[in-house]
Amino acid sequence: MNETFMKEKPVFPLLMSMALPMVLSMLVNSLYNIVDSFFVAKISEDAMTALSLVYPIQNLINAVGIGFGIGLNAVVAFYLGAGDRKKADKALTQGMTLAIIHGILMTAGGLLVMRPFLKMFTSSEHVIQLGWQYSVIAFSFTIIIQIGLVYEKAFQAVGRMNASMISMLCGCIFNIVMDPVLIFGTGPFPRMEIRGAALATGLGQVVTLAIYLLLQKRNPMSIHLVREDWRPDGWMIKRLYSVGIPASLNLALPSILISVLNAILAAYSEVYILVLGIYYKLQTFLYLPANGIIQGMRPLVGYNYGAKEYKRVDRLFWIVLGLCGGIMAAGTLICHAIPGTMMGMFTSSPETVEAGAQALRIISIGFLISSVSVTASGALEGLGKGTPSLVISLCRYILIIIPAAYLLSRIMGAKGVWHAFWIAETLTAVIALVVYRKNVKSHRDIKA
Repeated sequence: MNETFMKEKPVFPLLMSMALPMVLSMLVNSLYNIVDSFFVAKISEDAMTALSLVYPIQNLINAVGIGFGIGLNAVVAFYLGAGDRKKADKALTQGMTLAIIHGILMTAGGLLVMRPFLKMFTSSEHVIQLGWQYSVIAFSFTIIIQIGLVYEKAFQAVGRMNASMISMLCGCIFNIVMDPVLIFGTGPFPRMEIRGAALATGLGQVVTLAIYLLLQKRNPMSIHLVREDWRPDGWMIKRLYSVGIPASLNLALPSILISVLNAILAAYSEVYILVLGIYYKLQTFLYLPANGIIQGMRPLVGYNYGAKEYKRVDRLFWIVLGLCGGIMAAGTLICHAIPGTMMGMFTSSPETVEAGAQALRIISIGFLISSVSVTASGALEGLGKGTPSLVISLCRYILIIIPAAYLLSRIMGAKGVWHAFWIAETLTAVIALVVYRKNVKSHRDIKA
């Protein structure tokens, strides 16, 4: 398969052909996240609280796989754009080896820290036990997830976004169907409650990987796993990690943020911890579709940068910024129009619904401006500039929002934590533009 279409087709139709399959996949994935939480909430508020507390560690594990996959995607796309298919093969092979190692280490590490982690945020033995039950099953599928992510990013790097879409859709739909079956018990399946939610998630990942393997067998990618390239190559590993580590940290930072905010909110009420957990489920409807557009952009900017098509890189950035801004604007309107309705999907407690509605209205003030930092960070990753992308994410998730949340909570109570979100988004957007322009300029100065 020839990937030169990534530098030859008109930019906007090309971006749409790459991004729309990913947006559809992300929308279905976000629907799954909502459905999963909806059914878990039907078990009890304790079950939903346990799921919210497990989320940071689960997100951290996913972040390592996705972040490393972003590094793999950028390196493979760059070498394909530069016409060096042999190095693209080596990047894929080395990436698969490292992904398997990551999976083994994270399975053991996640289970080791889970109980002490849960005890940091709740004294309820029931909540701790529910979180542990979920984690044991969910983390058992970590290696499957890591291998699947390598295939996902490899297919995207060669421009085969439909393959990613089909595989992800199959896994998500399987999850949605099996969630109520395994949680509540239907027919031959026993009632597993929160363990059923974890098992449905894990089996969905197995389905996704199986589809990738089937597609690879029937219609192989233009890059391949090469037996001779399994031996570790220090230079290639360094290249993969130079983007993969910052990208993983970018994705892991929300887990750190949620843990810190949970600690701040716990001083007021566990209701606010539940509200924060529900918010992060709801915001996937916005940020996962936006991430779908970013995923469509990354291989294009990487390929065109490798091919020295710098004007196309500029056009891609501004088009993606506009599209992400449109998604965020729509999300802002929804959160101001029906916040109580959305919170009511996950709890029947009037107190929680009221607190959550207030949180959604305040946090959503920063949605539109966040499109700047999201787009800039994604474009920098596609260019292979992992460290500048990490700087943006550090500002967004750690350096600004945590001090702001702490200080404002002392003045305004839990409400101050919600205001810290839009303040951090506004300041980070300014920093993101400066960082992006500086690094794109330095790229051209070096490569011209």
